[in-house]
Amino acid sequence: MNQEADGHQIDTRKRKFLVAATSAVGGVAVIGVAVPLVMSMLPSARAKAAGAPVEVDISKIEPGMLLTAEWRGKPVWIVNRTKGMLDLLGKHDDKLVDPNSDMPQQPAYCKNATRSIKPEFLVAVGICTHLGCSPTYRGEIGAADLGADWPGGFFCPCHGSRFDLAARVFKNVPAPTNLVIPPYQYLSATKIQIGVDAKGA
Repeated sequence: MNQEADGHQIDTRKRKFLVAATSAVGGVAVIGVAVPLVMSMLPSARAKAAGAPVEVDISKIEPGMLLTAEWRGKPVWIVNRTKGMLDLLGKHDDKLVDPNSDMPQQPAYCKNATRSIKPEFLVAVGICTHLGCSPTYRGEIGAADLGADWPGGFFCPCHGSRFDLAARVFKNVPAPTNLVIPPYQYLSATKIQIGVDAKGA
């Protein structure tokens, strides 16, 4: 203990303890305020889901099969098209509304005959451009209920819209435009990233 000039004794141990305890409580209070503040500035899971790119492994999609991924809360189809499917794409252009994909429903690098970066893989948003239903994948050629001339593609059971295997809309159906091709890029031979513009890749 120390003694001050007026005769009062000072317990330095208590003083040090009180200073340390006050500092600790203050530090906890600062952390208690800082953590929620920092967390509030980070994007929420919903915000991330709303716009974050999605990576998809396409190595296990067998020829002729479809895989569905989710991006921005929407189904995105990835179809591994066979050579036979690709060979049929140019044989029914006269039955399509927009065979050359002139309407901006796809990135510039997908404005081609297959509407894709690599011909065998179609990547398309699985929402009908009529009223937002989700069409079904009907990859089989000449499906009995769709007609012998059915080249394979997508059929919307809600109102009968039809799309071919390049996600192009047929004439005389309610859907006005081709299905949307989202921005995407190849990260490797077996992995794509949906939601990032490949800028001509």
